[in-house]
Amino acid sequence: MRDLPFKILGSILIVTSFTLAWMIMDLDAFINKPMELKAQDQRVVIPPRSNLNEVAERLVTAGLIEHPRYFVWYARIKGAATQIRAGEYSIDASMTPKQFLERIVAGAVAQYALTLVEGWNFQQVLAAINSTEQFQHLLAGASPEQIMARIGAAQIAPEGQFLPDTYYFPAGTSDVEFLKRAYDAMQEQIKILWPQRKQGLPYNSPYEALIMASIVEKETGIARERPLIAGVFVRRLQTNMRLQTDPTVIYGMGDRYDGNIHKDDLQRDTPYNTYTRKGLPPTPIAMPGKASLAAALHPADGSSLYFVARGDGTHYFSATIDEHNRAVKEFQLRK
Repeated sequence: MRDLPFKILGSILIVTSFTLAWMIMDLDAFINKPMELKAQDQRVVIPPRSNLNEVAERLVTAGLIEHPRYFVWYARIKGAATQIRAGEYSIDASMTPKQFLERIVAGAVAQYALTLVEGWNFQQVLAAINSTEQFQHLLAGASPEQIMARIGAAQIAPEGQFLPDTYYFPAGTSDVEFLKRAYDAMQEQIKILWPQRKQGLPYNSPYEALIMASIVEKETGIARERPLIAGVFVRRLQTNMRLQTDPTVIYGMGDRYDGNIHKDDLQRDTPYNTYTRKGLPPTPIAMPGKASLAAALHPADGSSLYFVARGDGTHYFSATIDEHNRAVKEFQLRK
């Protein structure tokens, strides 16, 4: 009879060992089994100051896991209970609870994308930002001057100052942060390209090169023509000719532009009418991309002073007014 307690104790130890071994195996299976995605792009938001139990319950509510205790146990075993970072997280296909825990500890929050398109003007940039719901909108109702002051660029005209590119950002990013990032990217690009510019260009400052780049951007439909078009405008400045470029006139028309430009529009003087005024307009007329910036600073050599659209996206370049007039008849008036 005295051996009975030892037998009972032995049985308990055996059962406990088997139970523990089973739980370890079940935990291992849980943390390495892909979660149950309910949608192709499923996301989980972890609010600030969420504890481990709350995170596990969110995963259960989202239908991603069935055993919240296992998730909590594993996180504590890994020492990650106090390392969880708030934010919005995407759940990739085949992602396991183990991988998800690694993601929220690393703070690898979900990213959204917004593309600023080459040739957009500032109003189009603002429209794109205002329609992106993932931003924290702090600039609603602000004037262009107030917006530039908020991003640390007071007294600078906004047009052309933001680098076209695709920018990735987490939900909750403010529109101020986003604009500053695009502004800084443009300033960095100019800082790199300006010292490498071709010698003898008719620009007194990097800002004038930015203005030229914006004109090249709006005039060019085919990438390879950017340096050719920049060459035409540079030679016109160097010979004191008017630029006579329609995009500047259109920009100066503002809301009056209805998709068509008429003879009286070319004759109506505005600060941006390069048919009535010599030199560059006072500001850029759009956001130039990197290729247009490079073209403005490295225009193609040549003798052409005119160009006319062929109708297929390319241009015909001429060195004399007579040749240009013949090209206009062939490619424009005949059409």
